[in-house]
Amino acid sequence: MAYDPGNVFARILRGEVPCRKVYEDEQVLAFHDVNPQAPVHVLVIPKGAYESLDDFSAKASDGELAAFFRAVGEVARALGVAGPGYRILANHGRDAHQEVPHFHVHIFGGRPLGRMISKA
Repeated sequence: MAYDPGNVFARILRGEVPCRKVYEDEQVLAFHDVNPQAPVHVLVIPKGAYESLDDFSAKASDGELAAFFRAVGEVARALGVAGPGYRILANHGRDAHQEVPHFHVHIFGGRPLGRMISKA
């Protein structure tokens, strides 16, 4: 899947689409998911044009990598889910149902989350 600069996350980064911001620094933006699947459901995205974790891990600078994963932890702590526990999820490609071709991590928390993947 090729990076599409018209994807919704790129549009959010350009200020064309509003979001409920949770965190922002020079390299990362985090915001509430518009269709939450848990009491806490936040998306964390790098500001660079990376289509997936595979793309991000291969092309991002060390500074971008560190800033991104530090932001994930900071957001989880700020939202109060670090203590009781949370799940992070990054879908990659068609088989994983990646819907937006911009690398992003979901943070889920705020309740017991159950099994990670069904056996089906």
